[in-house]
Amino acid sequence: MNLKEVEYIVKIAETGNLSRAAEQLFITPSALTQQLLHLEDELGTPLFIRSRNGWKPTQAGEIYLETAREMLRMKSETYHRLQDIAKTWKGTLSVGLPPDRGAALFTSVYPAFCQEYPDIRIQTHEVSVRRQQQMIASGELDIGFLTLMEHQKTNDEYVSIKQEEALIAIPSEHPACQNAVPSTHSLFPELDIANLQYEPFALIHKESTFRELADHIFHQAGFEPTLVFEAALFHTILSVASARLCCGLVPSFHAIDAPRSLSFFSLPEHPFWYLTASYRRKTRLSSPARRFLELVTQQWTEKY
Repeated sequence: MNLKEVEYIVKIAETGNLSRAAEQLFITPSALTQQLLHLEDELGTPLFIRSRNGWKPTQAGEIYLETAREMLRMKSETYHRLQDIAKTWKGTLSVGLPPDRGAALFTSVYPAFCQEYPDIRIQTHEVSVRRQQQMIASGELDIGFLTLMEHQKTNDEYVSIKQEEALIAIPSEHPACQNAVPSTHSLFPELDIANLQYEPFALIHKESTFRELADHIFHQAGFEPTLVFEAALFHTILSVASARLCCGLVPSFHAIDAPRSLSFFSLPEHPFWYLTASYRRKTRLSSPARRFLELVTQQWTEKY
């Protein structure tokens, strides 16, 4: 197994499409096809199932990929360690960012990072938590920034940055606002969600790690909400709620710069999830990755 060959096979598996893989590898599809056919002939077995719906690894392909990804991880870590010794950091830092807040996070730390590491190119991936976890495990991401609960963590490495409270968002003129009381545990007044038992709600979609927390809140309150909107983004929930169509549940981050037509309340139980960083198990973060983590931690703990 040579590393160039390994990179080719891993890229085909990542994209699920030979033409797309060739484009990202900057070679022609025919050249990549020849490389793959040569390897499969050498091994005596196909590595991929070809179909119109995409290329899927065979059982043999999965075995090959397991070793191939480990080889690429070892290569990357070796280069990082050598660059740390020589202090000549170059290359790419692959970073996963959470939807809804990824752009704000990236723009807040990118200028400072570039000033310290001008020869490091950041490759960003604004994808869901579960997709980030898959990419971290496969070695596609050097580091990811995730929002989840403790039991939603995988076997990879996690660094907890801070806790973030779940809040109720409701139109400011809603009568239930009058039932809120000051809180000694939160910046927001407390409101029992039972006051909103007969109100419609907008919630984040079921694939989100936050949805499990939201469902648990309603289960503990003893009722199932009337769902009028299932959103892909928390910003959408705020837009629908600010139009006085419903109430919503959102992380406290989204109370920053929210429409004035909305009021936010903590729950008496103060449920929360974690803002975390994650990277592949048994991997040593490079100096640029550690610095990026420091900058993000500073932003999330001080500003948000």
